[in-house]
Amino acid sequence: MDEKPKNRLELIDRRLLMLDGVEQVGTFDENEISLATNKGFLLLKGEGMHITELNLEQGKLAVQGHIISMHFIEGKSIKGARDRGKNIINRIFK
Repeated sequence: MDEKPKNRLELIDRRLLMLDGVEQVGTFDENEISLATNKGFLLLKGEGMHITELNLEQGKLAVQGHIISMHFIEGKSIKGARDRGKNIINRIFK
């Protein structure tokens, strides 16, 4: 049986978010982070958010800051939900 890995999301005091199952990070700034997971699209909104860990090979992401909301969208299209920025690779090599 070929099952997708499970997502694990841990939110501590709305200040630290740890997530497994991350496949791609789309846009990110201090107020919004969009990402694709193996279970669909996730949009994080907050204040002073910073990505403190990102390992796409292991599918791990950690975010620190004030997390205000998490919005899950079925499917995997970052473009379909938020296409106002560049993906993380383009931003790193700019």
